[in-house]
Amino acid sequence: MAINTEKNSYTVVFAIIMVLVVGSLLAGLANGFKPLIKANERYEKQQNILYAMGVHENEGPNDVVFIPTDRVEAEFAKYIKKQYVIQGDKVIEDDQAYLIDIKKEANKAKDGNYQRRLPLFVGEKDGEEIYVMPVRGKGLWDAIWGFVAVDKTMTIKGVYFDHKGETPGLGAEIKQRYFMDDFTGEKFLDGSAFEGITVAKGNNDPKNEDKTDGEVDALAGATITGDGLTAMLKKDVRLYVDYFKKLN
Repeated sequence: MAINTEKNSYTVVFAIIMVLVVGSLLAGLANGFKPLIKANERYEKQQNILYAMGVHENEGPNDVVFIPTDRVEAEFAKYIKKQYVIQGDKVIEDDQAYLIDIKKEANKAKDGNYQRRLPLFVGEKDGEEIYVMPVRGKGLWDAIWGFVAVDKTMTIKGVYFDHKGETPGLGAEIKQRYFMDDFTGEKFLDGSAFEGITVAKGNNDPKNEDKTDGEVDALAGATITGDGLTAMLKKDVRLYVDYFKKLN
């Protein structure tokens, strides 16, 4: 008996079958690629942490070149000497601390009974001990995040910033070398008091030569992204201040 392909019922059944088949194929592909996706996420975090502490392959003055994925795990193990998880008064060594999702931790911390887990990475470069903290906030359109590397006095040794959907040529410039390099040498502490770093318009220091004012020159046309970055640094870095006070 021939199938009547002109009937509405045929079209509906055919569409359902196609959805099921395509859905099954996509689910299978997703499962198959899951290990690769997870590996790439690990490599990216390792690259970003290393970049913040000055381990990269930059050559020109505008380069932002990460350690390649085929070498990053070895370089991460070489430069990152210890990983800690700070949770309240407890500081626990954990070599998987870099895998902690700080967005999920921040959401959990909205419950007053939960103590947020804070990852901290202790590295060594050129004989100097460097501490790297992850940060996450909100830009104009979506999430912004990064890593901040400091010494024991909470003076910045380097940063790496990224974003999900900031405007090209404006807020998206937070991940450009000329902006990120300006943070090096800025101080989070004024004596023993935490002041944070402000992305400021009209700070009368366009070359960012003054490293005592707690300010970095803002990006033109990206006020809201800059304000979000300022808030991110003050909100997340402040969480580590007690740890650094104990170091000193």
